[in-house]
This record gives sequence, structure tokens and C-alpha cells, in this order.
Amino acid sequence: MDQHKITILYCRLSNEDSLDGESNSIQTQKIMLQRYADEHGYTNTKILVDDGYTGTNFNRLGVQEGFELVKQGLVGCWIVKDLSRFGRDYLTVGRYTDIIFPSLDVRFIAINDGVDSEKGDADGFSAIRNLFNDNLT
Repeated sequence: MDQHKITILYCRLSNEDSLDGESNSIQTQKIMLQRYADEHGYTNTKILVDDGYTGTNFNRLGVQEGFELVKQGLVGCWIVKDLSRFGRDYLTVGRYTDIIFPSLDVRFIAINDGVDSEKGDADGFSAIRNLFNDNLT
């Protein structure tokens, strides 16, 4: 892996998610993502946070900052806790994870969902998870 490229550790929590308690807190996500990055050799990390933003669209400051870095060719990997943290709009999430990121050589990992674009869809359920997340809103 190219250690000069940035690994984005992306955290999101909507106001609705805050009702789920500590397991979905921004701090917990940061710790989980940094631990994963450390254990897998990602050293050039950048944490981006959208606290209090819905996942139904991508009009979020943190995600937009990350997208700009991707467009500049500075990102090698984008890691999230799970697909719903990245977004809840099935079509847009799929467009980024299946088309945009791969075309720009950006690896995408959703830890809890077992999604790793470098390894493919291990369990074959990513599209179903995206659809489920989309319908939660």
C-alpha cells in the first residue's frame, strides 16, 4: 500500500443515531477506526467527522472534504465503521463504492460489514445492506 496516500477514517452520527447510545458515538468510531488502521499498517490517517448529519445525502462538510482529497488523487483508502456511517442512500453509496472509488484507485472498507473493495464482496450482502440502510430513513 502507498503510505504517502491518505487513509480517511470517516465518522458520522446523525441526531437520530444518537438515541442508540455510546456504541454509535463519534468517539467510539474514532477509536475503532484508528485501531483498525494501526493494526493493518495504515500510517497516514486523516479523521473526518460529520456529527449531527443525516446519511440520506452527501451534503456534509467532512464527507465533502474527503471527496475533494479523493479527486486530487491524495487518498488511497477510505474506512468507515459500517456502510450506514458512509451513507443511507443506496444508489449514491453504491456509485461511490462500486464505481467512483475503484476508478480512482481508492480502497473502501466498512469494518463491521466485512466490506473491503480490494477483496470483493465477501459475503455477497453489501447491496442488500445498502438497500436496508436506505429504507431505514
